[in-house]
Amino acid sequence: MKVKQLNFKKEYKEILLSGRKMTTIRMSTDLKPGDIVELIAGGESCGYAKVKSITKKRVSELSRKDAIKDGFKSVKELFKTLKKYYNELTPDSYVYIISFEKASLRPNSKKRKRLNKSRK
Repeated sequence: MKVKQLNFKKEYKEILLSGRKMTTIRMSTDLKPGDIVELIAGGESCGYAKVKSITKKRVSELSRKDAIKDGFKSVKELFKTLKKYYNELTPDSYVYIISFEKASLRPNSKKRKRLNKSRK
């Protein structure tokens, strides 16, 4: 299985490592629930994560809860940041909320293979 990457600006490294950032909001995605991704912030690996879900919403439907899970204090702050990356973004635009959870092991690692063998 090829591991995909989720890339972030360096400023998100600390909240990714701390686990406070549990989602990312993108204009498009080729990810699917169950995919294992490497979290990259400013070119540095922040570990691996498993995609839990992907939800499509209009920007106008984003809630405070969505903002907090994405590492922001408010919807206004979230929208301001999204607008910085996506100039064409409007309240009617659709975005994808990619929810993920940290994975402790890299896929296909020797440790994981040993664990699977011991369970048989």
